[in-house]
This record gives sequence, structure tokens and C-alpha cells, in this order.
Amino acid sequence: MGLTGSIIVYVIIWWIVFFSLLPVGIRPNNAKFNDKIAGEDPGAPKNPNIGKKFIYTTIITSIIFVGIYYMVINDFLNLREHLI
Repeated sequence: MGLTGSIIVYVIIWWIVFFSLLPVGIRPNNAKFNDKIAGEDPGAPKNPNIGKKFIYTTIITSIIFVGIYYMVINDFLNLREHLI
């Protein structure tokens, strides 16, 4: 696997893991408003913890990528030989 392919695989895995982690730990903002505030979504989370999710995503993605890279280097995962 070349450098460009490795970067592409890493980025794709990163985004999949990130979108999977986004709903984890989300609590809705249960504040009751007497007046409607323009642009305020009542379902918006109180604190989404995006920074922590970025770090967790990077750690999880790195572990998954190392496993995939190991399989590709040792020919456990080789699609080129199986294509006709």
C-alpha cells in the first residue's frame, strides 16, 4: 500500500468512526423557553464534546488502520491477485 492509498484509507476510516461516535453521550438541552429564540434548535445538545470525540476517533482509527496495514503488508488482504 502506497502513501496516497494509506492516507485515503485512513481518512475514510476516520470519518466513518467519527460519524459513529457523534451520537454517543449526547444529552438534549431540556431548557424551557417562554419566548422562541430565532435560530435556536430545541433538540441541540447541551455539550457535544467534539474535542474529545476527535481524539477518540483518531485513536480508534489508528488502531484499525494498523490492523488493516498489517494485513495488507503480509498479504492477508490482497485484492489484486483475486481480480480477473
